[in-house]
Amino acid sequence: MYKIASLLLFCGLLFSCKNASEKVEKTSKNETEIETGTKPSYKFSLAQWSIHLPISRGTMDPMDFAEIAKKLGFTGLEYVDQLYEIDETIPYREWVMNLAKAWKEKSDATGMENVLIMIDRAGELVDASVSKRKEAVEMHKIWVDAAEYIGAPSLRVNLFGITEPVEWHKVSVISLKNLSEYAATKNIKILVENHAELSCDAGKLVAVIKEVNMPNCGTLPDFANFCVKREGGSRWGPAPCVEEYDPYKGIAELMPYAGGVSAKSHLFDENGDETEIDYYRMMQIVKDANFSGYIGIEHEDKVSDDPTEGILLTKALVIKALDQAK
Repeated sequence: MYKIASLLLFCGLLFSCKNASEKVEKTSKNETEIETGTKPSYKFSLAQWSIHLPISRGTMDPMDFAEIAKKLGFTGLEYVDQLYEIDETIPYREWVMNLAKAWKEKSDATGMENVLIMIDRAGELVDASVSKRKEAVEMHKIWVDAAEYIGAPSLRVNLFGITEPVEWHKVSVISLKNLSEYAATKNIKILVENHAELSCDAGKLVAVIKEVNMPNCGTLPDFANFCVKREGGSRWGPAPCVEEYDPYKGIAELMPYAGGVSAKSHLFDENGDETEIDYYRMMQIVKDANFSGYIGIEHEDKVSDDPTEGILLTKALVIKALDQAK
């Protein structure tokens, strides 16, 4: 039943690409024309989180990711570990490497480039418990091996755990140095995303990266994640945000250390512009930082099982904003 539902949704996604593309063209210039005016140094990867709803609802197989991304016009893949069910009957390392082998088979078959693995379920690098955070570092090292195997140059990590600023900084530096030293032997970059809590304070995150002071340890700036504190101490929504870092100031501070960019989107107006994020301002910051490489498209649809239109609108908006950047 799962396979049938997944196949039906997959076909629906591919069919909807044409309809979604027509809607996108109404909100901007033809995408091919926009790309012609954009520097060739920019390429586009699809963040797997963009299709997390159909995956979590059991209507899409996460292993179809490479084919879906290719059909949507992307050349790069950004995997999310939490979208795959852990096989607890085998050692964790074996499960991770089995998954990596499956990913590589799919990416090789479709001619896609593996760009990034986002890690959310390998323990907390800033856990208050010394033993737990050491274990988290070791689990993350397994993912470094997986990234090396599939040819992905980067691993995205979180700095979750302690929320007292001074101790958070100290422990973050220790864990990142340990992990980055290992990753350097595999030629893998460790990228910290502004994702939640203190990591959303760009100034504090930059201070950590500066103290680590390693060329393979940097940031993955996300346009939308700047809530430093939520009501009741919650890490995630729907708890209201009670302390937010200025997103444009934050992106400008994070970009000098960026090993990638996460172009996050939620809702669009009739002109194809994001309703809460000034993409023209954001992409000007990205361009001013002389960033070159993959820009990750991450459309976070909280309702629809078919995120195709939102994904394509996000990509078109990034291209349009880059084209207009000075």
